[in-house]
Amino acid sequence: MTAPKMKIRKDDEVVVLTGKDKGKKGKVLQVLPKESRVVVAGINQVKRHTRAGMGGNGGIVTKEASIHVSNVALVDPKDGKATRVGFTMLKDGTKARVAKRSGETLNA
Repeated sequence: MTAPKMKIRKDDEVVVLTGKDKGKKGKVLQVLPKESRVVVAGINQVKRHTRAGMGGNGGIVTKEASIHVSNVALVDPKDGKATRVGFTMLKDGTKARVAKRSGETLNA
């Protein structure tokens, strides 16, 4: 089975739509297309208890866990609110992502 096409990419600014972090914004650190999940900076933080080993000390480490892509939306560059993503063909023949809310072309 092939991975579904995801419209959110690494380094995009997203806003969380549901869950404990609803309304928070963050930058996408990692995209996991096979699981339809993304890792967002500062969102869905979990604590992991690590054992001391050869590498260093043990302790409690806080890190970001993945969140399902349906629970985040891209931030519109014009007004900072959640938007859906569309695609358009530019005059030079290249395909570009656009914000459905404002029609602005998205970076990358």
